[in-house]
Amino acid sequence: MKSMWSDEEAGTYAERYRAQGVNADLALRVYTSRLLGRDPALVLHGGGNTSVKTSVPDQLGRATEVLCVKGSGWDMAEIEPAGLPAVRLAPLTELRGLDVLTDEDMVNAQRCNLLDSAAPNPSVETLLHAFLPHKFIDHTHAVAVLALSDQPDGDAICRALYGKRMGYVPYIMPGFQLAKRAAEVFEKDPAVEGLILEKHGIFTFGSTAREAYERMVEKVSLAEERLKQGRKKVFAPAPMPKQCAVAADIAPFLRGLAAAHGKPGAPQRMILDFRTGAAILNYVNGADLARYSQVGVVTPDHTIRTKNWPVIVPAPDAADLSAFQRGAAAAFEGFAARYHDYFRRNNARQQTPKVELDAAPRVILVPGVGLFGVGASASAARIAADIATSTIETITDAEAVGRYECVGEADMFELEYWSLEQAKLGKGKEARLARHVVAVTGGASGIGRATAQAFKREGAEVAILDLAGDALTAAAAALKCTAIPCDVTDASAVKAAFARVAESFGGVDIVVSNAGRAWQGRIGSVDEKVLRESFELNFYGHQRVAQAAVEIMEKQGFGGALLFNVSKQAVNPGPNFGPYGLPKAAALALMRQYALDHGADGIRANAVNADRIRSGLLTDAMIAERSQARGVSRDEYMGGNLLKREVTADDVAQAFVSLALADKTTGAVLTVDGGNIAAALR
Repeated sequence: MKSMWSDEEAGTYAERYRAQGVNADLALRVYTSRLLGRDPALVLHGGGNTSVKTSVPDQLGRATEVLCVKGSGWDMAEIEPAGLPAVRLAPLTELRGLDVLTDEDMVNAQRCNLLDSAAPNPSVETLLHAFLPHKFIDHTHAVAVLALSDQPDGDAICRALYGKRMGYVPYIMPGFQLAKRAAEVFEKDPAVEGLILEKHGIFTFGSTAREAYERMVEKVSLAEERLKQGRKKVFAPAPMPKQCAVAADIAPFLRGLAAAHGKPGAPQRMILDFRTGAAILNYVNGADLARYSQVGVVTPDHTIRTKNWPVIVPAPDAADLSAFQRGAAAAFEGFAARYHDYFRRNNARQQTPKVELDAAPRVILVPGVGLFGVGASASAARIAADIATSTIETITDAEAVGRYECVGEADMFELEYWSLEQAKLGKGKEARLARHVVAVTGGASGIGRATAQAFKREGAEVAILDLAGDALTAAAAALKCTAIPCDVTDASAVKAAFARVAESFGGVDIVVSNAGRAWQGRIGSVDEKVLRESFELNFYGHQRVAQAAVEIMEKQGFGGALLFNVSKQAVNPGPNFGPYGLPKAAALALMRQYALDHGADGIRANAVNADRIRSGLLTDAMIAERSQARGVSRDEYMGGNLLKREVTADDVAQAFVSLALADKTTGAVLTVDGGNIAAALR
């Protein structure tokens, strides 16, 4: 590991934040916190914490000694000064004189001494930072250090490596007692440069931000060098099928199983995030996977993101997916039974009984394929997958030099059900379409882009499918959606695109089949090629998309929604629009056929019939041409409906959202045109 410190960059931070009224101590604390947080070998997703002791003015302008420490909810990789709330230092250090301090009283004391009452809760390890005298303190869950510490003789290994340069703290759950013990260990030898917390992580100290940071780099580098010595090969491979299925083929099955265990009595959708690679496959293909992968988390902080162990499903034989499905179902049932037993066993020892969390795994290991992170959102699934990938690295290193061993089950339970840890996840009300995956074809512009944005606002995970190009890239970036190139006139491209959706999210719940183009021509003389091109896009495109989506939805087992953009041409054809209207009429019939054939699967099929949408298929040039032909102004043409109101792409988007939420409606057409009786349906 190399130091990323730069005098020039450090100076830039100091200058930037000085202009915002932030002193140099805090500016450099932000700088090195980011250096630490951006290295996944040190910190992952909100893990770790940093602090600085400094002086800042209070509301009366009086210089006040404070501890600026990482606040809950902030990620060190992108932290700002606001993410290091200032807490009055003297009252914190006085707490050390107490024999007992409950978690609630600890949090209250920390909040009561914030200089800004609106600041986030200081880290659960605030008192550990406060009880140590050093100006700058860094804490990480370094992979290399954990690989050495997470051994039956981890303490001895670390002592042999670091000697008297580090202090050694036995495992204690984070909080008041750990803070007191860490301070006691330090005071036995104030010359130490940091602390090794058994099976938890590493602290380093310094009088400057650079010193604390570079001590962390040095100590982790020593651990990395130690891991290169006396390594044995891991892991012996288990037999695999002749050809394993690919992630996209099995993800919907797994997503359905995760949903079934997510909430008692009703499916609770989850999002999946797939990972693979040489290191991951070496791990999941190991013959002894059932041993080393089930020991527990490499640091207890991870348990709220990944639970204490992953579920292992069978290697999927591409020639027999039904056998995989049965085996995976049995594995999930086994995981749930084990989790229920774990909860009952440990909850019986609690003075205040806990409420059991869901029994859905957060990491799925698939021999021959890779792993999936599981979460209530794409972000949560990504975090679980990131931690699982880091866990694989840690356990691989640990097994290469010894035998992996983490904290005991009771300690893992304490962390998993600790209210201060669960608070990090947030328990706010979910958006209406949270946990749903939406695919929008033709989503790079017009109605499609507005629809993608509308579903995103409702909390859905959205994939935009459109022709490859700058428009697709720009739309996905602007809306923070996933861009998937797809030409719906190409059957193989559609299949590949939906495989990408399944691999990216685990499956799909709602499909807005919107891609289209308005060919014109007098039907008695139009070239057959024009008609065929229109049918390829405006009818067969819908069929290819719906068919690919239904295949995934059936594997998931909890239904879904197919939403078609059929246009008013499907029921109220206009002159010289036969090449467009005819396939749209067929698409309307297609929607109803899906409602008939797949209603029993819980798959709803509905359509939106829209007209005169400027940012849809109707361009400004077409508006000008038509309004001129009718001898009316542009506004008169666009508002030429019963309500005399122009209809926008956002209006159509809201119609699609409404149909997605109408869970007892299928085979219906929702008209969005401001009022056109000739195009009205029920």
